[in-house]
Amino acid sequence: MPPFPLYTIASWIFPPLFSRRKHWYGLEHVPPGGVVVAANHLSSVDPFILGMPLWPPRVVRYMAKAELFTPWLGWAMRAIGTFPVRRGEADSEAFRTAVQILQEGQIVGMFPEGTRAKKGLRKKFTPEPHTGTARIALAAGVPLLPAAISGTDHLLGRGPVCVAFGPPVQLDDLAGMPRRKAAEIGTERLMAAIAELTEQLRSATADGTRGARPFSPNGYDPRSSSTPDPGGER
Repeated sequence: MPPFPLYTIASWIFPPLFSRRKHWYGLEHVPPGGVVVAANHLSSVDPFILGMPLWPPRVVRYMAKAELFTPWLGWAMRAIGTFPVRRGEADSEAFRTAVQILQEGQIVGMFPEGTRAKKGLRKKFTPEPHTGTARIALAAGVPLLPAAISGTDHLLGRGPVCVAFGPPVQLDDLAGMPRRKAAEIGTERLMAAIAELTEQLRSATADGTRGARPFSPNGYDPRSSSTPDPGGER
C-alpha cells in the first residue's frame, strides 16, 4: 500500500474528536480486495468519516476536483490519497486511474451525486446521481458497495455520527448489456440501496442523542423487496 501521510494523520485526529458519538454498521459487508464504496454526501468531511471505519488497515482513495491540484496544494491532495478529476466533463484519465487502483485491490470511495446535498444558498452543481460510479465498478469488475452517512452536517451538535455499509449491489446480471444501459441500471440500484440505508440510519438515530440504536443494514434486492442481512453495529 503506497504511503499517504496526511491520510494517516487525519485517521489519528478524527476518531477521538467524535468519541462515543461515532457508530459503524455493516462492516461485515465490506469484501476484501478492490471495491467501490458509494455514499450520500452531506459535508466536506464525509471522505474522512467514510474511511474511518475501515482504517486500519485499509485506505479509501477518492477523486478530487482538478482545480485543487495546484503547485501549492497538489502535494497535500496526493498525501491524502486523492487523484484529480475534471468535473462537469468526461475525464478518461481519472476513469482509468480509478480502475487501476481497484484492480490493485484498493478501495475507491465515491459520492454518486457529485456534490453535497446542502452547500450554502447557491450551488454551481445540483446533486443528481451520475452513472460514473457504476461504470467504474463494472469496468474494473469489482463489487459496488452502498453506504450511508449521517450526522456530518451537524458536527457541532451532540447527535451521533454514523456510517452504515450494505451488501454489494447486484451487478452480475448486467454482464453482456450495452455499457450505458448497464451503468444506468446499476446506478438506479445503487441509489435505491443508499436511500434505504439512509432511512435505516435516520430511524436508528431518531431521538437525536449521542447514541444510536443497533440495527442490521438491509440489502436492496432489485428483483423484490428489501432482504434483511445479518450483521449489526461495530
